[in-house]
Amino acid sequence: MRKTVGILGLCGILAGCGQVGLLPSANPTQSEGQTRPQSRPDALQTEVRLPPTNARTVDEFDTTTAEERAAAVAPTAASAEQALGSTVVSLGSPAQPGFWLETSLVSAPAKGRVLYPATGESVQVDLIPIDGGGSRLSLPAMRLIGVPLTDLAEVQVFSGG
Repeated sequence: MRKTVGILGLCGILAGCGQVGLLPSANPTQSEGQTRPQSRPDALQTEVRLPPTNARTVDEFDTTTAEERAAAVAPTAASAEQALGSTVVSLGSPAQPGFWLETSLVSAPAKGRVLYPATGESVQVDLIPIDGGGSRLSLPAMRLIGVPLTDLAEVQVFSGG
């Protein structure tokens, strides 16, 4: 009985801390002075189309158009590129549309290209900086270069182009 009362008391204290702002809010609304990430106007995808809330299949999550896919695999000028290195990628959030790579190989957002040596295919992506090792590649990008969605695959990353 004492344990139950103690747990209930702790829950009440934590609830009170959340009310006065001592704990981070579970509510994703912005606080004053904070900014939320905004899509770049030069992004490969011009219109953001989120997958439906009831999406279950890969095709339902991939909201890119045939034109966007064609633009993403269009060749780039190799002379304008800089090799950043290799990284192991896993599938990023399928609910986040577009062609992107979250990686620690960049320290600022940039345009780039990902090459999957196993297929020889490459895709133009937005490079998004993250902390730590490993990288996350968007669902549409993985599909275009032939990376199995459940694999950890090594890719080569280039900036520019």
